[in-house]
Amino acid sequence: MVPHLVTALTGPINELEQRILDTMPAIERWFRLEWMEHTPPFYTSVDVRNAGFKLAPVDTDFYPSGWNNLTPAMLPLAVQAAMVAIEKICPEARNLLIIPEDNIRNTFYLSNLVQLRRIFHMAGLHVRIGSISPEFTEATVIEVPGGETITLEPVMRTNGRIGVKDFDPCTILLNNDLHAGIPGILEDLHQQHLLPPLQASGTLRRKSTHFKCYEEISRRFGKLIGIDHWLINPQFESCHGVDLAHAQSVQRLTEGVDALLTKIRRKYKEYGIKEKPFLVIKGNNGSDGMGLMTVRDAKDLPQVLEKTAARGPLPAGMQDLILQEGILTHERMNDAVAEPVVYLMDRYVVGGFYRVHAERGIDENLSAPGSSYVPLAFGGGAQLPQLGVRPGASDPNRFYMYGVIGRLAMLAGSYELEATDPEADLDT
Repeated sequence: MVPHLVTALTGPINELEQRILDTMPAIERWFRLEWMEHTPPFYTSVDVRNAGFKLAPVDTDFYPSGWNNLTPAMLPLAVQAAMVAIEKICPEARNLLIIPEDNIRNTFYLSNLVQLRRIFHMAGLHVRIGSISPEFTEATVIEVPGGETITLEPVMRTNGRIGVKDFDPCTILLNNDLHAGIPGILEDLHQQHLLPPLQASGTLRRKSTHFKCYEEISRRFGKLIGIDHWLINPQFESCHGVDLAHAQSVQRLTEGVDALLTKIRRKYKEYGIKEKPFLVIKGNNGSDGMGLMTVRDAKDLPQVLEKTAARGPLPAGMQDLILQEGILTHERMNDAVAEPVVYLMDRYVVGGFYRVHAERGIDENLSAPGSSYVPLAFGGGAQLPQLGVRPGASDPNRFYMYGVIGRLAMLAGSYELEATDPEADLDT
């Protein structure tokens, strides 16, 4: 089901939906040609915001951990995509090792591991779950809500290969973004496929690289279907070497905020948008980094910094920040603010859900304590787009539009990983 939209059915988002449906053959051919030249990330989730006048991704995760939130009807899609992905990487694959986050006390996360294990087991693989945390020195059975269990085993390294006791995998799937650093046990593996590659980790990844790639792709896509790419692209600016303890640094950040807000105001004026623009300041590193800060006017930045510091100490020393255009969300689920999250494996959309937060506003981050998740599902079991249905009236058509944006972000992820591949020069 698609939650009620507060925007009018004749609004711009429905014009975009109609344009995407009308150009579907060209879109699918364009994606097909792109995947002939580029390798998609193994699996991806994309947070999408629907402002009614604009639809854009605000975050792309290479280590998605909400697989348990997908509706069971989507499971066959994930299994088929997993088969394709594994076959491309290691056709003779028999064993898959999943490496989870270190903190596995979260029952929702454990359910995610159960679902991942189920997907790859149904794709024809023997699956074990191995922890690289020093906390685990022996196999530990953990009960998961719903009556299932998982066995968490310590990862061992022998002759440049890693595995668990009596289990030598050819493929290792990371479900851990390694934001605390890359452990040596994962480096320089011998004839084993590590997915995603280490340059995708939170330690090495930069959001600005991703959104620079996305901006390039959105321009080309906008030209393909005949739209202004701003309608699907969040504007951003990087701000390097910021020390929030020094006035000169804060002044430079203030100037960056003012410049970006000015650009956004111009677009709002061009499209007759009455909402007040805002932007989000966050750490540029691939993990959560610095806590999110929302700014609506450059002169408010000192006050915003003060409020942020009141919630916890600001990061010390030089910071690499990204200023990103804030995207409203006018989606609703039972009167609570919601945003769609699209899940992809290989080059395929395999499902999604709504992240819902009853205590957050339309301009706030919904990935926060108190959020809940509602699977995306389709009335009547229809999963393919329904041509000829008026915009805004078809669940599958709306989800197809979300899926196109998700695939654009995933393609940007592919460009990003190629650009940051430490071995890329050796292959040329």
